Amino acid sequence: MKSFRTLLATAAVLWAFVWPGDGIRCGQEAAVHSRPYMASVQEGGKHECGGFLVASQWVMSAAHCFRTEAKDRKIVLGVHSLSGQEDSKVTLGILAVYPHPDFSTVNYDSDIALVKLDQAVEQNDKVKIVAYQKAGGADPAEGEGVDTAGWGSINNRGSRPDKLQEVTVSVMRRTLCGRSDYYGKKFTENMICAAADCRDTCDGDSGGPLLYNGVVVGITSNGGKKCGTSRRPGLYTFISKFSQWVEKTMADNA
Repeated sequence: MKSFRTLLATAAVLWAFVWPGDGIRCGQEAAVHSRPYMASVQEGGKHECGGFLVASQWVMSAAHCFRTEAKDRKIVLGVHSLSGQEDSKVTLGILAVYPHPDFSTVNYDSDIALVKLDQAVEQNDKVKIVAYQKAGGADPAEGEGVDTAGWGSINNRGSRPDKLQEVTVSVMRRTLCGRSDYYGKKFTENMICAAADCRDTCDGDSGGPLLYNGVVVGITSNGGKKCGTSRRPGLYTFISKFSQWVEKTMADNA
C-alpha cells in the first residue's frame, strides 16, 4: 500500500496537469478578424510574440521580444489562423526595432518597443491600426475590466493555439501587486497588474495589447513562472507613460 506521502506527491503531480490557471485557455477564441490590429511576431515562420499596428508602418510590442537579433524575423498581419491560408494575411520584413532605452532585463520595467515595417500597409477591414492611450488619458482604475488577445500558450506545458484567443481580466490593486509576496519592488509605476480567476496571459502573448474601452492602454509584458497563479498576475506596460517617446520615435524615424 502506498504511503500517505506518496499519495500526496501523486496528487500534486496530477493537480499540476489539471490546474485551470493556464493563461488564455480560460478565455475563448476571438471572432475571426475581430481584432484587425493584431500582429504575430515570427521567427522562422513560428509565432514568438504578439504586437499591434499603431500606424501604417509601425507595430508596437514588448522590448523583451527583441533582445536578440534574428535574420528571419517577420511581422504577420491580417491573420486569425496561423496555419490557415487566409487571403488577408500579410507578411512583412522589419527595417528597424526601437526598444525603450530604459528597458530593464531585471524586472522588465519600460518593456515597450516600436517596430518599423519594411513598407507601409494598406488598411482594410482585416488589417487596421488601433488607438493607444496618450499621456493624460483615462487609464483603467482598480476593478475595471480590460481585455487582451494573443496566440500564446494555452497551458503551462507550452501548448500553442492555431487561432487567436482572447480573454478579459480585471485591473488589480497596485498596493497588492507591490506586496512582497506578489512582485514587491519589481512592480513599478510603469506597470499594470491584471488577472481574474484562472484567466491570464501566457508565454507567447508578450507584446500583445491590453485594451480598455477599445483603446490600447497596456502591452503584455510578463508574469509568474506559471500562468494563472493567484499571486503572480499578468504584468502589462502602461503605454500612457511612454506615449511622448512613442510619438517622437516614430516622427524622428519616419
